[in-house]
Amino acid sequence: MSEHPDHYFSAEPATPEERRQIRVRIDGRDLTLTTARGVYSPDRLDPGTAVLLAGAPDPSPTGHLLDLGCGWGPISLTLARRSPAARVWGVDVNRRALQLAALNAEAAGVDNVTFCEPADVPGDLHFDTIWSNPPIHVGKAALHALLERWLPRLAPEGVAHLVVQKHLGSDSLQRWITAQDWGLTCTRLSSTKAFRILEVRRSP
Repeated sequence: MSEHPDHYFSAEPATPEERRQIRVRIDGRDLTLTTARGVYSPDRLDPGTAVLLAGAPDPSPTGHLLDLGCGWGPISLTLARRSPAARVWGVDVNRRALQLAALNAEAAGVDNVTFCEPADVPGDLHFDTIWSNPPIHVGKAALHALLERWLPRLAPEGVAHLVVQKHLGSDSLQRWITAQDWGLTCTRLSSTKAFRILEVRRSP
């Protein structure tokens, strides 16, 4: 990652922060949230994230829910609002993004979210829901390592939903997940013009 100091997947983006406020509709509610340079999609709700939020089934109402690669927080805020009795974990390596996400959770009035770096998630947690717009641009090896770390931590009845652009390898990613020895299956939940939502769950 040190080769790309300004990318949103850097721990400490070198780009000047330059915070800004944007108007975003989150789970039927219009919110003014804070973003900045050096984080993913700072000017709008990313189209892939919008597809995921609109197309994924409701998350588990209880337990631990994971937003993998939370950015400035739109997926985490949606999970928190839809499952107020659950604990949401918004995980990112980008510390600037984590600061913004915590600020946005306060603005949205949700208090059941913990934003943290990957190492700060307790190792014994298993997740009843995982939602992610995974960082495809980190490269295939890093992406595979990321998913290998988190997808096997699905709870026995847990389900993960990943949104991936078609032209950025959604079908090959589906095949790769299915081929791993994690005891998981990966199927296509839905497909739009540009994106697919992949569903991952425990093999029967």
